[in-house]
Amino acid sequence: MIRAVLRSNTGPDAQLHCMDQKIPAIIGAAGIRRIKEEGDHATPTGILPLRRVMYRADRVAAPACALPVEPLAPNDGWCDDPSHADYNRRVTLPHPARHEKLWRDDDVYNIVIELGYNDAPPIPGRGSAIFLHLQSPDGRPTEGCVALRETDLRRLLAAGLTEIEILPPA
Repeated sequence: MIRAVLRSNTGPDAQLHCMDQKIPAIIGAAGIRRIKEEGDHATPTGILPLRRVMYRADRVAAPACALPVEPLAPNDGWCDDPSHADYNRRVTLPHPARHEKLWRDDDVYNIVIELGYNDAPPIPGRGSAIFLHLQSPDGRPTEGCVALRETDLRRLLAAGLTEIEILPPA
């Protein structure tokens, strides 16, 4: 088991500490919060296990890792509607409730890892779709996820990364 520790005082200065390295990371625009709410643009605190890796097989090769790995399809989505029974779960599109498309036009979900946050069972309104994924080219903050450069993400997965501990601000 390899654990990475995420530390940040504000969104732009996040670092993932892992294997004696400090890896630049991007987090939610609202920083890190102990109490996460749907749509608050905050990254939640806690120890979040990596559940599975999804990737765009039409764009990138599957990452080498010990986690379950699945290619994404154009009809993959994630329900972010707190009033629906599928809240914080992968869904097939079209879907009747509010959702996010996993098959994105940009490259940030070319590799996307489902993190174990608010999923056992999901509590409506406590946050959904918290992923570890690729950074956007312009370095903009996420909506609550953790984003890394592709080379760093692949290296950590290959080394056996299994969980991320996200610490509250100092």
